[in-house]
Amino acid sequence: MSSTEEPLFEVRNSPIAGSGAFALRPIPRGTRLIEYTGERVSHKVADSRYDEAEENGLSHVVLFTVDDKIVIDAGVGGNDARFINHSCAPNCEAVIVRKRVFIDAIRDIEPGEELAYDYEMQNDGEDAETARKFWPCRCGAPNCRGTLILLPEEKPKKPARKASRKSSRKPAARRKERKPRTKRRPTAKRTSPGKRKTPARPAKSKRRASPRSRR
Repeated sequence: MSSTEEPLFEVRNSPIAGSGAFALRPIPRGTRLIEYTGERVSHKVADSRYDEAEENGLSHVVLFTVDDKIVIDAGVGGNDARFINHSCAPNCEAVIVRKRVFIDAIRDIEPGEELAYDYEMQNDGEDAETARKFWPCRCGAPNCRGTLILLPEEKPKKPARKASRKSSRKPAARRKERKPRTKRRPTAKRTSPGKRKTPARPAKSKRRASPRSRR
């Protein structure tokens, strides 16, 4: 979107969580809404920045995994993409094109609707009760699973990626007295360069996103 075009959405208070992004005009299915931007750092650097926040029980981490080496930290030089909330009945999805993360509309969106995509946080051993207690979802969708995390009985809608979990994470069984750590990210699709994807139909407290990608 050029600087002369009318903006697609605005950021304001959200009934889901904190601030959210809301459509300002009709948005057709397949529209590329915004690129998820921020400082591109290593996983080690990203983890070190938010260790203290995690230990203090803060979970609004705006990190997005690009691949096994790169993480986008939207807390440093990020744009309004970081305000797009999670929903269990999303109208958007995150995709990667040549190591860049974009948010696309997966259905027609009416003015005033809040933009959202399913973060699909990978489960690190949390049961449903733990996931809903520490990582609750308040999207209000009829199919809401009650948490940002995929529950044990659920299968990811796309392949799991190794980069979405920190290999040195402690097992959930060893974290009984503390809140689960926040080193997770939403997921996104990958697509081939020069080829626009056909969006799938719908089925930032935020951990890292682990997007699907288009190489």
